[in-house]
Amino acid sequence: MGRVATYDVDAGEAGLRLDRWFRRRFPGLTHGRLQRLLREGQVRVDGKRAKANDRLEGGERVRVPPLPETPAAAPRARIAPGDEAWIQARVIHRDADVIAIDKPAGLAVQGGSRTTRHLDGLLDALRFGAPERPRLVHRLDKDTSGVLLLARGQAVAAHLTAAFRRHEVRKLYWAITVGVPRPHRGEIDLRLAKGGERVGPAAVGGQQAITRYAVAEAAGRRAAWVALMPLTGRTHQLRVHMAAIACPILGDGKYGGLDAFLAGLPEARRLHLHARALALPRPSGGEMRVVAPLPDHMAETWRFLGFESGGKDDPFAMFEELD
Repeated sequence: MGRVATYDVDAGEAGLRLDRWFRRRFPGLTHGRLQRLLREGQVRVDGKRAKANDRLEGGERVRVPPLPETPAAAPRARIAPGDEAWIQARVIHRDADVIAIDKPAGLAVQGGSRTTRHLDGLLDALRFGAPERPRLVHRLDKDTSGVLLLARGQAVAAHLTAAFRRHEVRKLYWAITVGVPRPHRGEIDLRLAKGGERVGPAAVGGQQAITRYAVAEAAGRRAAWVALMPLTGRTHQLRVHMAAIACPILGDGKYGGLDAFLAGLPEARRLHLHARALALPRPSGGEMRVVAPLPDHMAETWRFLGFESGGKDDPFAMFEELD
């Protein structure tokens, strides 16, 4: 690499420390060399000086000075035929610009030291003849199911990443909560901060986090089907916000503790949070909506609690009715 270059941070890289982002992009760059470039101000993020432990949010532009030649990246592991067919069967929308999949609960979006099977490792199976592998433009937690969007090319990825940053994408989640939120509809405005592996309310500082919610149906006082619309996109935002109003999401022991479980439910140990729908501006103009069906474990809970209207085709219309 012989000249200064600028790189866009993919939405799928959101949450990475800057030094880890460099390690992924430039595996031949030593930590000491990176630290020197940072001290000298040769690395810039959105035009500003940066530190190795700065967290990226996705959509930033990183200035990278000339670097020593780096070894070629190792070839990607071959995707097993069974996994290729499996991930292709999860596609719920495909056109020239985007692919939307119904991500199952339990599938991580990206790999880690103890995660060898993840969506990023399966993206080559979703080319469908395109010259580029699709790109992640947002993320879902490992245990959250539902709509996940992929861009079929750099230009589309940049357009959609910008749309997410400008809050032009409407995201709708369905959840079962333990307890019934009061009032039945409202807005939670609670700043959040990350500490270690957990996110929590921030008395001072933190990032602004806002969630709108509406109770669709209730099973007495024990549980409720709640529609959630995050107006910001913070890590674990919905889970922390619902626990903060004493109505944790069913199965979310991490943030709800023992209060997040209900005796007698067949699937009570699994997280009941589903990215039901996305509404977003198409790169070619107009709006597109993508809806994912409830996963089996949540559909079973819907039936058990008697929430018969859980199959509505237009969840946004339902939310607007409740608003």
